Amino acid sequence: MSRIDEVRSAMVAAMKAGEKERKDSLSMLLSALKNKAIDKREDLTEEEENEVVLKEIKQTKETLDLTPADRTDIIDECTKRIAVYEEFAPHMLNEDEIRNVITEVLTSLGIDAPSAKDKGRIMKELMPRVKGRADGKLVNQVLQGMMQ
Repeated sequence: MSRIDEVRSAMVAAMKAGEKERKDSLSMLLSALKNKAIDKREDLTEEEENEVVLKEIKQTKETLDLTPADRTDIIDECTKRIAVYEEFAPHMLNEDEIRNVITEVLTSLGIDAPSAKDKGRIMKELMPRVKGRADGKLVNQVLQGMMQ
């Protein structure tokens, strides 16, 4: 079952249950997935579906960050939307898992004690391994913490 079918069936269930906000969030996610498929002119791969979901989460978080504190209606809406989107997001790596991947990369590159000048080489090797499975900011923070 593709992600589009999963989102569509969840949206139908939300409509039947009378959950308007959830239905609206799912509708927006479904539109984003369909638009990507239309642009590509063929079915999306699982990786592409994950990219769309993560992009929607990121955009909603950016909206949340830019919203003034007194606009509680927008803050509530964005928070609920993120919760719905995360149901369909791929499993994200936590700090320990990211640290393990970084250690593997350091071993493969032959670097014992990473320094700031090695960062470019490390990131070049590291990011393709964690793409779509970890937040880039978190990866950067973990790597920064491991540097001397």
